[in-house]
Amino acid sequence: MTDALVLDYVRTPRGKGTAKGSLHGHTAVDLVVHLQQALVERTGLRPDTVDDITLGCATQVDEQGADIARTAALLAGWGDDVPGATINRFCASGVDAVGQTAARVRAGDLRLAVAGGVESVSRVPMFADRGPLYCDPPTTRRIGAVLMGISADLNATVEGFSREELDAYGLETQLKAAAAWSAGAFERSVVPLPATAERGGLDHDELVRPSTTLESLAALSPAFAEAGAAGQDEIALGVWKGIDHIDHLHTIGTSPQVADAAALLLIGSPEAAEAAGLTPRARIVGAASTAVNPVVMLTAGQSAVEQVIARAGLSPDDIDVFEFAEAFSALCLRFRRDLGAGPDRMNPNGGTMAMGHAFGATGAILVGSCVEELERRGGRYGVAAVSGAAGLGVAVLVERVTA
Repeated sequence: MTDALVLDYVRTPRGKGTAKGSLHGHTAVDLVVHLQQALVERTGLRPDTVDDITLGCATQVDEQGADIARTAALLAGWGDDVPGATINRFCASGVDAVGQTAARVRAGDLRLAVAGGVESVSRVPMFADRGPLYCDPPTTRRIGAVLMGISADLNATVEGFSREELDAYGLETQLKAAAAWSAGAFERSVVPLPATAERGGLDHDELVRPSTTLESLAALSPAFAEAGAAGQDEIALGVWKGIDHIDHLHTIGTSPQVADAAALLLIGSPEAAEAAGLTPRARIVGAASTAVNPVVMLTAGQSAVEQVIARAGLSPDDIDVFEFAEAFSALCLRFRRDLGAGPDRMNPNGGTMAMGHAFGATGAILVGSCVEELERRGGRYGVAAVSGAAGLGVAVLVERVTA
């Protein structure tokens, strides 16, 4: 066995996941190719030394179909000999791509590889693949597959979180994100997309709302009450027997915002790092994939964190940085309470509720952000995790490499 090392990390800015978003003119493949070219320019990487590319993508249809990892490798001019694979574990796809790639490096199957994720929600909307999990009513009812917002409100009800507590977390992440951008926290990793005559450009996460206040959040209406009344609550309560009603408390201000983005990590063995002349930034210690009840689904990311920490013989107190995908405020409050992860350690620069959730890309962004924050604060261990649809969760544990 050998070490799997993070050698570099790049990402695009996150654009609004609508037709009005600044990245709407760019396909998912465009975003990945842009980052592949940036990796070559930044590191002097020789593409012919890359053994494989693995990308996460949650909605693999139309422009995001037909193995876009391989398509991007060809369009980026990386040559005929660089393979590629695109995987789907819903919102946890990107972090899973990183975990799987690291495992293959540790096993000696790969020497140097690229892992990451991409999603253009503005061009390929959620549910566009028409999968049976959400689009076949008999399957949906049998499994108990509900909208994530219904699951979030279910979790808030079960845990007893108040609307005020949810709103307070929503404000916190917005203010953290605004402060991080003002401080230049993402300058090393974000690769701007220049504007052209045909397409818009972007150099920042355009979903951040620094003017957010508790008053503005309190004025928002519950986002999922209507869906609940239309039958979603009935499905959820038919599976989850612990309560007799769901309090609909989450709003658009305490829910993740959909975004367009891509992220790539260059991962290799010590020998590959030396051959490429690159200084390792972190070691990928391990990964964990978990699953929970599909109705309560959003707790899976936390269970993956607990599992990967325990497997490494560590405790939550040993972790300097937690990057946890903000799948609604209630799950963040639960995570913080159960793991003792205060605001200084959990999402210290804001999260997906403020900066955007680009499904397949989010997990890779979180791993890279974790490495960067460990470098800033001189920490040792960090964990990145995402909860996905159908009760899936994936976490990756990293250790900063010191000279």
